[in-house]
Parts: sequence; C-alpha cells; structure tokens
Amino acid sequence: EVQLVESGGGLVQPGESLRLACAAFGFTFSISAMSWARQAPGKGLEWVANIYSSNTKWYADSVKGRFTISRDNAKKTVYLQMNSLKSEDTAVYYCVLGVTNWDTKGQGTQVTVSS
Repeated sequence: EVQLVESGGGLVQPGESLRLACAAFGFTFSISAMSWARQAPGKGLEWVANIYSSNTKWYADSVKGRFTISRDNAKKTVYLQMNSLKSEDTAVYYCVLGVTNWDTKGQGTQVTVSS
C-alpha cells in the first residue's frame, strides 16, 4: 500500500524558515518523481515543486529562489526547505507521488505564516 507521511509544518513569522519532510512507503521511491503541492484557504491545489529520479527540479514561480526540494533515496524521503516565508505561503502542504496529478498524496501538513 502506498503511503506518504508529511511532517514539519507549523506556525512561523514572515521571513522565517521551515523544512517539510515526506516519508514514502509501498513503492519504489528511487525511480519515482515526487512533488509538493499546497492548498491555501478557499483555493484549489497548486503545484509547488517537483523532483525527478534524475534529481531534475521544477519550481512554481511564486516560490522560486525561496524553496528548495530535495530527496534522500536511502531514507525514501523528500524534503521541502522553505525560506523567507510569506503570509501568502500559508496553506496545507501535501506530498504527492508523481508530477501529473494529485491522486496519490499524503494527509497534508499545515503551514501558517503570520506575525
């Protein structure tokens, strides 16, 4: 059974940092593309960042230069380092298997950026 378990969310002030982690179970992680997506209050899901098995990365324009996606195949974990957080980054962040749809995602972790 595929499982994605996110951790690392919380409440921070603008300008601060957080690192999200997603532990993966039940599939061959090392050959899988992984993504982070988010859903802000009252809005739909949006892609934040992707990382492919080749370690090629993609970022949404809204987070480029502030967020970094990475993976540790030995630990079957994907990370999202979020720096210089803004209030508009407030959302539930989901770890997603793949890069084309969000059919398989974790339960989400809340990130709130507020002073």
